Amino acid sequence: MTEDRITADMNIKEVLEKYPETVNVFAKYNMGCVGCIAASFEKIKDIAAVHGTDVDSFVKDLNAAVQS
Repeated sequence: MTEDRITADMNIKEVLEKYPETVNVFAKYNMGCVGCIAASFEKIKDIAAVHGTDVDSFVKDLNAAVQS
């Protein structure tokens, strides 16, 4: 079993900087986090809630992008 690298409690900017391959996942969910000032302080779970996105599915897709 592989361990999740990205969690819902991680900062958006941290995820984007550490895992640039996740940019496409943010785009898939219509989240313009790249370059957004809020990305500096919001967490993955925060942005999922704002966009009405299931956080577990979002995190799963982010981790899938990292593992592929």
